[in-house]
Amino acid sequence: MEASSVVSATILLILVTDPLGNIPLFIGLLKQVDPKRRRRIIIREVLFAFLILLFFVFFGRSLLDLMHLSDKSLGIAGGVILFLIALRMIFPHPEGIFGHQMHGEPFIVPLAIPFIAGPSAIATVLLLVSNQPDRLGSWILALTIAMLVSAVVLGFAERIADFLGEKVTMAFERLMGLILTAIAIEMLLSGIEKFVRELQQLPH
Repeated sequence: MEASSVVSATILLILVTDPLGNIPLFIGLLKQVDPKRRRRIIIREVLFAFLILLFFVFFGRSLLDLMHLSDKSLGIAGGVILFLIALRMIFPHPEGIFGHQMHGEPFIVPLAIPFIAGPSAIATVLLLVSNQPDRLGSWILALTIAMLVSAVVLGFAERIADFLGEKVTMAFERLMGLILTAIAIEMLLSGIEKFVRELQQLPH
């Protein structure tokens, strides 16, 4: 059961960080950068994203408590965010999944945040830790694997794009968006279910 949940969490984190969908974004933003520096920048940005998400693994629960946010609100908010991101994956926008892109050599923004460690990834990490805080090691392992996958995919972004072609890459992007939509709806329904149960337990 533990291994399967780690695999599930890893797949979910890969879907929300969306390395395949980020390929055209990374290629576009790094086009003006010296080819020798591109992989260094990608590794650096993935590392930043990993550290940011790791911060929320360790301190996300404390932040939620500090802001008096419940698991129910997190589940509903996370579901809504994932749903909106999934819609943009299925119906692509000219400006990309997260809107307007900047020019020049990127540093943390927008590659690490929000392309990799975006709102959906942060919400997912918070939700995993919030639901099962005793399995911190499993979530760190899942996050580490997901970030390694992102580093490998984005490190070979140009080769993958050339091999798959624009149409196949877009098809994968939309397929991942469809899967992410189902996950988002599941999270949303789970949060609403918890909220309804809590209402039913209130004294009349």
